[in-house]
Amino acid sequence: MTVRLLAHHLLCMLTYSGKGYGDAFVHNFDRLVQRIGAGEAIALLAGPDDVCAPIADDAQAHCHCASVTERDRLASSDLAPLVGAALAPGVRLTLTAPLLARLRTAFAAGSIRRACGGCPWHAMCTEVAARGYGGTLLRASGEGRVP
Repeated sequence: MTVRLLAHHLLCMLTYSGKGYGDAFVHNFDRLVQRIGAGEAIALLAGPDDVCAPIADDAQAHCHCASVTERDRLASSDLAPLVGAALAPGVRLTLTAPLLARLRTAFAAGSIRRACGGCPWHAMCTEVAARGYGGTLLRASGEGRVP
């Protein structure tokens, strides 16, 4: 199987700590980060992805807004050097412990956060990164638990 993600959700998963838009959203995101952490491939796409699934039927959900396209463009541009490839819909990647460490270091430094501008979760994600990602749920194979 493959987890289908929008590029900016690669950033969201870095600080994900079990909070979200409701119980169904959180339960879904919990399962997705477990699958990604276990080595399941990620496929980038345009449009609502597996993270959005619990809220995608709501026409007012932000996953249908033009701002999501811009967030994905910015995230793809910022993440490409760290991933080592251009990021666009159709690209597949697998999260490894070294890649997760590079992404989290860059996120904490603010160098890959252009897509985060205006996000209602910005302050919480900043705090999670400043605390060293304690309590986050995403782990890559070979990475220890962050307390």
